Amino acid sequence: MLDPKLLRSDLNAVATSLKTKRYDLDTDAFTALETQRKALQLAAESLQHERNSYSKTMGKLIGEAKAKGEDIEPLKAKGEQIKNDSAAADAALATVQEELDTLLQGIPNIPHASVPAGNDEEDNVEVRRWGTPKTFDFEVKDHVDLGDALNGLDFDTAAKITGSRFSQMRGGLASLHRALTQFMLNTHIHDHGYEEVYVPYIVNRESLYGTGQLPKFEEDLFKLDDEREFYLIPTAEVPITNIYRNEIVDTLPIKFVAHTPCFRSEAGSYGRDTRGMIRQHQFEKVEMVQFVHPDKSWDALEELVGHAEAILQKLDLPYRTVILCGGDLGFSAAKTYDLEVWLPSQEKYREISSCSNFADFQARRMKARFRNAEGKPELLHTINGSGLAVGRTLLAVMENYQQADGSIEVPAVLQPLMNGLTCIK
Repeated sequence: MLDPKLLRSDLNAVATSLKTKRYDLDTDAFTALETQRKALQLAAESLQHERNSYSKTMGKLIGEAKAKGEDIEPLKAKGEQIKNDSAAADAALATVQEELDTLLQGIPNIPHASVPAGNDEEDNVEVRRWGTPKTFDFEVKDHVDLGDALNGLDFDTAAKITGSRFSQMRGGLASLHRALTQFMLNTHIHDHGYEEVYVPYIVNRESLYGTGQLPKFEEDLFKLDDEREFYLIPTAEVPITNIYRNEIVDTLPIKFVAHTPCFRSEAGSYGRDTRGMIRQHQFEKVEMVQFVHPDKSWDALEELVGHAEAILQKLDLPYRTVILCGGDLGFSAAKTYDLEVWLPSQEKYREISSCSNFADFQARRMKARFRNAEGKPELLHTINGSGLAVGRTLLAVMENYQQADGSIEVPAVLQPLMNGLTCIK
């Protein structure tokens, strides 16, 4: 959530900045509600002061009236009226404050000055490429056909068990999927200094509010039919980031990594990528999350992007790194880098990781803070990124390491995790 003080002090500048995200801030609505809030707050404070003052003197006034033989009921009635007026003013203020909070909850994060303008993914800006796409001397197959021929990737059985956009793996491909997960975790823990955490796969409404999925994006989530309002996690970002909801930490940075399944309804995909594992309802990721000092968050973002890139480099998978334009930037993010891996069957780069700096946007929603040099609580910054999406990494390995006979060569760094297996046939 944005700082209300920023909106009050520089509303037009905020509105101009948000246009980069193609978001039109309703400045009139905010101004009207803010004007009401100020007036009601002054009234509520004035009545509270009057109530407190009268409470202190009412006993004396009643005593004096009794001594004079006067009727004390008017004095009691006045006190009751002031009390009722004060309560009504507080209620009116709470109503307007709730409307203002609802408006604030729907305003996205301000994009960083380095975020390029643009409408969609076509306007994202490439910053670098690594590796050279392999040239094949045979007809390239996509991961669906490769997996089917190996009897290792089965979408029909998964559809029978559950429905569309689920997959079943077996044999060497299931082992390769597991090895990729272990390789990613080992690399981030031992090479990049992350602490592994295991987190719940079901979260409450407050957790999804804290990271920005709620209330705006509820249709993208799988909600359990439960009166407690539980949801399946769309990404490990949600439970990890909420570790420090309503907490004050003493030391930064804190770097966590976790492997979890992820569940997404894909409500807005409208039939895109229905073939294969690109866009599924259930998939797995290794997620990196950092809690950092505000002065160091932009350097930390670059570091985290490098950690995700290291996985692709060790696997020798060609990729490119792009900065998302404003129109493609997520609701909570101030800046995002996407890593896109080369898929030979599509002859194009496809997203395999998003790495974002949320600045203090999530921290304000969660009240996640640290103690600054003066010992005072201050909002920390949150950063996260996939390191990597395991299923998409699997299909990238399958397509880039395919052989003419339909077998899959196992990347050298994964062979020790697969008992020395060099090829899946």
